[in-house]
Amino acid sequence: MPIDSPGAASQHLPWPSVTDAARRRRPLTFEPFRGLRYAPERVEDLAAVTAPPYDTLDRAGVAALRATDPHNIVRIILPRATKPTRRPERAAAHDAGYDEARDLLARWRGDGVLVVDPEPALYVYEQVDGRPENRGSPAGVLRGLIGAVELRDPDERVVLPHEDVLPGPVQDRLALMRVTRANLEPILLVYQGGGTTTEIVEAVSATPPMVEAHGPDGTSYRLWRISDPQRLATIAQDLAPRQSLIADGHHRYAAYLRLREEMHAAGAGNGPWDAGLALLVDQRAHPLGIAAIHRTVTGRTLRDVVDAASGVFQVEMFGADGAAARKALAGCAGVAHALIATDGSQWVLLRLPHDRAAAFQSTLLASRPLLDTDVLHGLLLGGPLRVAEEAISYVHDERAVIDAVRDGGGVAFVLNPVDVATVWTVAGEGGRMPRKSTSFGPKPRTGFVMRAFDDQTTRSPGPNRPAWG
Repeated sequence: MPIDSPGAASQHLPWPSVTDAARRRRPLTFEPFRGLRYAPERVEDLAAVTAPPYDTLDRAGVAALRATDPHNIVRIILPRATKPTRRPERAAAHDAGYDEARDLLARWRGDGVLVVDPEPALYVYEQVDGRPENRGSPAGVLRGLIGAVELRDPDERVVLPHEDVLPGPVQDRLALMRVTRANLEPILLVYQGGGTTTEIVEAVSATPPMVEAHGPDGTSYRLWRISDPQRLATIAQDLAPRQSLIADGHHRYAAYLRLREEMHAAGAGNGPWDAGLALLVDQRAHPLGIAAIHRTVTGRTLRDVVDAASGVFQVEMFGADGAAARKALAGCAGVAHALIATDGSQWVLLRLPHDRAAAFQSTLLASRPLLDTDVLHGLLLGGPLRVAEEAISYVHDERAVIDAVRDGGGVAFVLNPVDVATVWTVAGEGGRMPRKSTSFGPKPRTGFVMRAFDDQTTRSPGPNRPAWG
């Protein structure tokens, strides 16, 4: 199961709503910062010490990364590898797991494993998928700019969320930031670019990189630094009037906002907590793909699901033919609301009739399009199946979600992805999708460059800065 499975504390936690008074836009500000990076002379293989985003990892993945290298960043971003549930009551600032992360970060810095760059910069990050099916394809290239995005509340319409968040993961990432005094993982932002920022990113990426690494799967990673004042000024001017969309990292961005609120309430004034680490990608130059996030449910059988769904959905049984079920689900994309239910051996397609979809849409307060996640949670899990939130886990990989129920019991729900245009429409209108509705990718690897608050000189803390940790 995924590490960010929300557990009992995953009650609905909406973002602030949009207000007409806040429509006047402030600029999108992407600040240079002094990056904290692995020292090349101490770490020969950067692929061995970096990690995928924390919320895509299961226990086996965490264990494998920990075994790969004693300095793998997963030891800091997920210090409590044996506890997959992130509950607010366990996210106290002095929890032993977070203290362990803080101490390990300090030790690696003291040992020279991690070093800070001497001057503020923006960083060009490139990740090229080396798998044969993606080699040479634009879909296999992730290239963008890493910087410190100045925080904006959602109602300012500058950094646009499109999903609701859960309090458990927000508290978890907040506690980790609070104790380590650092942004360890970049969120992923996209924008409709095509301007001078993209020109600079492309020009820089044509030069020899500062850092280069190659993963065992053939994926290559490269990093460059931009510190030239003229280039930084050009980027700032180009980005100022733009909007960005949170593609990945809603919980981390919510934690950024919470930390800023805490620090200001404590009298700390302006400081590094007013910005957060982000990778900004031009969706026109390097369009991201979008995948579904699937669900597993414990305490229910496939027969329970079929019985509960039969009064609402059209039920089509596929027996053991998972390939046929997947093909039928794909055929419903953009045509009908549908999902697969499976226990790993038997496959069922649940399709919502159009008249029932229209009736359900009319009951929603939101004016946005009806989504398959609305249907799953509103008409099945939260309806006749009566599944408690703590029994639901969210899994990014389709194969993993099937393996989870085949090995551990329960039922998996496989969904179609939402199209990118719908995401932009919902976000642009200030709407919110149900939590875990989208998975943009490819996602950046964690650990190539981090942002420690005490290293930053571009923002000065107030005179009453409180004690940390």
